[in-house]
Parts: sequence; C-alpha cells; structure tokens
Amino acid sequence: MLVRLMYASRAVPALDQEELVTILRQSKANNPSTGVTGVLCYSGGIFLQVLEGGRSAVNKLYNRIGADPRHTDVELLLYEEIGERRFASWSMGQVNMSRLNPSLLLKYSATAALDPFSVSGKVSLALFEELVATASVIGHA
Repeated sequence: MLVRLMYASRAVPALDQEELVTILRQSKANNPSTGVTGVLCYSGGIFLQVLEGGRSAVNKLYNRIGADPRHTDVELLLYEEIGERRFASWSMGQVNMSRLNPSLLLKYSATAALDPFSVSGKVSLALFEELVATASVIGHA
C-alpha cells in the first residue's frame, strides 16, 4: 500500500548549505532501495517535505527524521493512503526557492515566508504542489 506523508520541521541553527547538500545526497543514496520518493523544500530554516512510498518504509523514514538532531519541532502535516505517486520522478528532489515568486507564498499564508506551521496540511500540500510546479526542482532521480 502506497502512502504520502508530509511534515514540517525547523532546522537546528547550525545547519548550513553543506549540511543540506549532505541530507539530499544521503536521501538520494538511501531512498531507491526502500522505494521512497519525494521532494524537499527548505527556506528560512524550515523544512517542508513530502515522502511517498510503501507504508512501512515511509513510516520508518519519518521516525528517523524525527530522531535526527538536525531537525527540531518535527510536525506531521498530512498522512494519506494513495493510489499513485505525485512525486515519483525524484528519489529526493529539492525545490529551488531562489526561483520562487513570493506572491505564491502570499496566496496561501499571511506572509511571504514559508511557514507550514501556521496553515493546515491540505493548504500546505496545495502550496507544495504549486512550489514544485512553478519553481525548478533540483536533483532529478
């Protein structure tokens, strides 16, 4: 059974671009063997990520993320059974936030900053789908 899980978390203050690249590299190396796909969005110290795959594999990965010292305030935003993946093209892609029009963030929230903690999971998923559609995704499978 396939599931989609979306979570938000805050990065520890010490997280830098090199560490972010390490997270993406590890995901790309580990996810294919477990059948997990997804996309990561990172902006202003906030992670917003969608994971898709088998229920057991996605749950195990989410539990590891929750225990990862690079993340704080890990919050589950959405968990659903799915018939097909929306983000199957990426073992782990990253939204290129530098190409983002800030008005897209204003469409879904009170400010032009990424803040999935202040909106519902469904709103976060709609925003995420537009982010993926309008900003380029780095690191195709």
